[in-house]
Parts: sequence; structure tokens; C-alpha cells
Amino acid sequence: MPVISRRTLIKTMAAAPAVATVGSFSPIAGAQGAQFNFKYGNNLPLSHPLNIRAQEVADRIKEESKGRLVITIFPNNQLGGDTDMMAQVRRGGIDLFTPSALVIATLVPVAAINAVGFAFADYDQVWKAMDGRLGSFVRTSIEKVGLYAMDNMWDNGFRQITNNSRPIQSPADLNGVKIRVPVSPIIVDMFKALGSAPVGMQYSEVYSSLQTKVIDAQENPLVIIQTGKIFEVQKYCSLTNHIWDGYWFIVNGKSWANLPPDLKEIMTAAFKDGAQKQRSDLRKMNETVMGELKAQNLSFNSTTPDSFRSKLKEAGFYGVWRQKFGDEAWGLLEEAVGKLS
Repeated sequence: MPVISRRTLIKTMAAAPAVATVGSFSPIAGAQGAQFNFKYGNNLPLSHPLNIRAQEVADRIKEESKGRLVITIFPNNQLGGDTDMMAQVRRGGIDLFTPSALVIATLVPVAAINAVGFAFADYDQVWKAMDGRLGSFVRTSIEKVGLYAMDNMWDNGFRQITNNSRPIQSPADLNGVKIRVPVSPIIVDMFKALGSAPVGMQYSEVYSSLQTKVIDAQENPLVIIQTGKIFEVQKYCSLTNHIWDGYWFIVNGKSWANLPPDLKEIMTAAFKDGAQKQRSDLRKMNETVMGELKAQNLSFNSTTPDSFRSKLKEAGFYGVWRQKFGDEAWGLLEEAVGKLS
């Protein structure tokens, strides 16, 4: 089977007629004469599969609504950082925003439940949970703060660990390791329970901190490891799949409520199809990225998730977070992945 590079994949998708407007979309021209004009902000470049497919969704909605609903994309933090855009979508300054589950968890704590360490063995379990009863539970919780979440999450990928000392094959290999993590309580708690020394830090500081040995390791999806050139300052990448994260498509509650039923139906169907396509895009990119990272001399190794799960259970991690999320949400997670605590 021929290997398709990440660059080729992006060019192929960008060349498709339905998404050709991604790089040249005119907000003013697209919004003129529309009954509803939705502003959508995110933190990703236009070349990312999420924005390519989101533009495709916006084009479909415009066509099927006969121009009554126009969605304008503001990518790459044009409208501010995640915290700013979260505040704007709550106020109605923007109508759509795609926070990761870890970002929206600052407002809706149960949204972080997909970040329970080593909960998901594979994508089948991820989508069983997040497209099923657990996802429905989280969406209901999001509605309680005046926002509306579209039915399906879009993929951000499983997170992997890189470091300079040795392959991480068991929890013992993490003992005392200073690892950068997002400023997220559940991730900090997980790595403490595994015996490492997690350091909460903004992603923009990661490369220089690895280079100057302020930290020993970091964790991110493979695509981020590549685009951030982490391979230049790290030797080993351990395929731990310790956390899966994704993006919720969040709509301002009043903006959603003001849409007539037919436009809600058009929007729901378009975003559902877009989610499936974006998930497929990201999986193909991840498969290609690994080969490209190997070519950059990043060494890969597999791991045994059961040893990490056992360590987390022994340290009380699952028990603590079961209490924080509540028995109902935890039960829905275990319904998809099996017993954790």
C-alpha cells in the first residue's frame, strides 16, 4: 500500500471542489443577504482537517439553506485564545466555537471525562462512548450553562509521551520524570499517580523548555509532535495512548434557539457528516505522520496499558475522579470501556 504524506493529503483535500474556498473565503461577500450570519472561531490553521471539513460543512449549509444561514470561519486564534473565545461564545459575540474537551471542562467539569487516563483502548471505544450515552450526558451538561453542543465530537487524537532518556514501557519508566502537561487537573493528577513530576505549562513554552532541559518529557498527539518540531529535541516516542481528546462544536444557546426547525435540521445533518469525514482525515494523517517522524530519527515503542491502569488504580486515581464526575457519568464511561475502579 503506498504511503501518502501529510502534505499530499492536505493538498488532495484542499483541491476538492467542496473545500476549495477554504483559503479564499470572503466573510463580507458570504454573509450579504443571509437571514442568519454565524461567526465561528477556532485555534487551528486553515490547513488542518478540522477547518477543511468545517468549510465544507459551511458551504453545504449555505447551499441547502438557499443562503439563509451563512457560517464564516475565523481560524488560527483570529478572535483570541481559547479563554477569550469561550467567553465570546457564552456572550454571543461569536456563534460557534470548537474547544477541546479539556478547555470546556473549565466551565463544564464533566466534559473532561474523556480524559480519564488509559480509559479508551481504541477508537471503537471512543466513539461508542462519545457518540452514545456518555456523549449525550456531557451535551446535556453543556446545555445547562446556556450553550448547545452538536451531536458528534471531532477528533483531536490520542496523546503520546516523548522524552530523551529511554522508552516508556511501564509506569516505572516515568518515575521522577519532569513531564510537561496542559494546565488541567485531571492530567496533572494522572501523571502524579504514575510517579512522575508533571509541570503545567503553555504549549508555546514546550520546545524551549525541552531544549534547555527545564523539563525531560512532554505528551501530545502525533500531529502536534510533528508540527511543533518536538522531534528535534526528543529521542523517544512511546505510544501510550494515555488520553484521547476531541473537539466539541459549541453553539451559543440563543443563536441556536433562534434558528427555525428546518435550519437546525440542515445544520445538524451537515455537522454530523463533517465529523465523520474529519475523523477519517485525522486517522490517515496520524498513520502518515508516524512514518515521517521515524524518518526524523524519532524512535517509537509500544506499551502495555494494563500496567499503567493498575498503577492508577493502586494510587486511587480512578476512585478520586469517579467521585468528582459522579456515579452516573462514571457508569456511562465504564459502559463503553469496561470496569476501571
